[in-house]
Amino acid sequence: MLKAFWKFSVIPAVLLATAGIAQAAQLDTDARGAIPRDVQQLVVIDYQAMQNSPSAMGLRNRVMPPELKQFDDALKRAALNGKGSIDQYVDELAFALFRPSASSDGLETVGIAQGQFPEQDIMATFKAKKIKPKMVRSNSIYPMSRTGMVLSFVDPSTMIFGDEDAVTKALNARDGLSQSLLANGPMMSEMQSVDSSALWSILDDKGTQTMMKQLMGQAGSVTNFDTVRKRLQGCWYSMDFVHGVTFNLAIATGDPFTAATVSSLLNAAVLVRKMSSSDTEKAALTDTTIASNAGQLNIHFASTDAEFASLLQSPLFQSMVH
Repeated sequence: MLKAFWKFSVIPAVLLATAGIAQAAQLDTDARGAIPRDVQQLVVIDYQAMQNSPSAMGLRNRVMPPELKQFDDALKRAALNGKGSIDQYVDELAFALFRPSASSDGLETVGIAQGQFPEQDIMATFKAKKIKPKMVRSNSIYPMSRTGMVLSFVDPSTMIFGDEDAVTKALNARDGLSQSLLANGPMMSEMQSVDSSALWSILDDKGTQTMMKQLMGQAGSVTNFDTVRKRLQGCWYSMDFVHGVTFNLAIATGDPFTAATVSSLLNAAVLVRKMSSSDTEKAALTDTTIASNAGQLNIHFASTDAEFASLLQSPLFQSMVH
């Protein structure tokens, strides 16, 4: 299950949250306004809180996306003069997978980091290294690596990063030249259900359909699922490590029949998987509940820290994240 969320978002990156700290990973208006409107998936993480949980860090170390490591490495080399790390400055980290236009099938990724950045030191380092920005209107875009990664400060506490094209599109949205996430009513509505969590993610209809097909595996090829797949309207999930590990996912289907059908297919897939699973894997699958309620499908997973540590080592988990 985690593979679909991680791989699909390119990041759900860090699938991590808080341990013993009740914080929320919320994006401010400036950050939301810098995300292009046609978002397929948005993931937001309380980056500082996740470091307080051994279970969370264990998960992060196994599924950290290359984009996050590239950003950390590039920031060290280009902006921090080899000192420090992203861990010291970032409070919230968000990744948005978006379509350049409503009619586009292609996807681009942009990252947004919020925190207390040493902006003056970073600018001084750029100047000392003779790194000159490319100007997009009044916005300065700084190259950070030979791979094409760039960054731009929206304000002293918010930076946008990614490849130049994606960052430019984000700045266009922020400057009002194109629509931003703030104009996407369905996604903004989904956000209200989860943005008080330490880790949360929202997906649109296309993202939800793709994710569910990955989750279903072979079961996704059956006629019943193909019939209901296009009725999936969107989904949202959250994860935390306050008392062990807890994961909650809700999928809007629009009608009770679709929710009940997908619930039955997923439960059948779990039963099939149990037949070839180890004791640890069977316990994890047993701890996963799948149920429908009116037009919504709900998936809940919970385990202790010890159980989750064992699960990280299991073939089941490895198959989900590779």
